[in-house]
Amino acid sequence: MKKWITSFFLLPAACYFIVTHGHYSLIDNADLIIHEAGHFFFGFMGSFIRAAGGTLMQLLFPSFIAWYFYRNGYRSGFQIFIFWLGQNLLNISVYAADAMVQRLPLLGNGKHDWYYLLDQLGILRQAEVVGLIFFILGIMVFLGALFLPLYLEE
Repeated sequence: MKKWITSFFLLPAACYFIVTHGHYSLIDNADLIIHEAGHFFFGFMGSFIRAAGGTLMQLLFPSFIAWYFYRNGYRSGFQIFIFWLGQNLLNISVYAADAMVQRLPLLGNGKHDWYYLLDQLGILRQAEVVGLIFFILGIMVFLGALFLPLYLEE
């Protein structure tokens, strides 16, 4: 039973993030800082990767920390950061789905990363579908994080 304690606390958070999808939450501030840092770190790799860099960093940052916790046997830390990866996928889903309509307030130069990315890929008109894919992936990662105790050794 003890191995499920982290899942017990993450379950209401998962429900909250799913139900309030599209509404700004406190953790979105951290996501935004990490997103913007991604543009800086990937900025030297060309315009497409620079635009994708924010999203890449949102995925890489919690993944690397989760990996660190996993390698060092910190099961709860691993579970929490996998969960945060899922939350980032929900955050990304909102941004990607907004590419066509561009209603979200943006920082800096006001250029919409996902408009540029999807336009370059020739799938701008499918922005809402791309957003839905990220949303579904986020829910799948939430479920994976919640059920990790089934697969992790104590």
